[in-house]
Amino acid sequence: MKVVILAGGFGTRISEYTKTIPKPMILINKVPILVHLINHFKKYGFNEFIIASGYKSKVIKNYFKKKKFKDCKIDIIDTGLNTMTGGRLKRLSKYLNKETFLMTYGDGLSNVNLKKLIKFHKQKKKLMTLTAVRPPARFGAIKIINNTVKYFREKSSIDEGWINGGFFVIEPQIFKYIKNDKTYLERSPLEKIARHGKLIAYKHYGFWQCMDTLRDKEILEKKIKDFNFEKK
Repeated sequence: MKVVILAGGFGTRISEYTKTIPKPMILINKVPILVHLINHFKKYGFNEFIIASGYKSKVIKNYFKKKKFKDCKIDIIDTGLNTMTGGRLKRLSKYLNKETFLMTYGDGLSNVNLKKLIKFHKQKKKLMTLTAVRPPARFGAIKIINNTVKYFREKSSIDEGWINGGFFVIEPQIFKYIKNDKTYLERSPLEKIARHGKLIAYKHYGFWQCMDTLRDKEILEKKIKDFNFEKK
């Protein structure tokens, strides 16, 4: 099964780094987040990767020319500078041979068990399975009665709802739902698939962290050691 990693966005919210490199190449404890992702998939036996690049694509290509991965095939496909997530995926359809594939975003890490994820997908027999996660809490919670704070506590992630955490298992019929380069995968395609009852969520309770901002990067660098997410 091939693994698609979307790595073409501009990463404007972390411009401290993305002025010179694409977001998936930002170092997390001295290793690009993209490499952390590849290593996680490799631990589950996946060795065929398609990286959908765009913004500063040459940085990714040059890195993987120098960095060799043993027993691993990595293709970097430039999917356009301004192409949206759905459009990037559609441009890769000819490389996926009408087979089931894995896909995730190049700016988020998790210790999701990929074997269990795929088993879940096969059992449910849906078009697409996404990994649902609870976003890390950002604020403390308080209860106020008549202007008096009755309690205060640090907010837990269980206070938050479930969100799309990436790490998808996708059937090739997905491409019928993607119109063109301007299509956001997370809008019309996923909305339609959900309405048709073909989208299922695999709930992941373990480590997950995206990297949208500098603060996220700092959190990720601290937590990645604690969770050791690359272990099965």
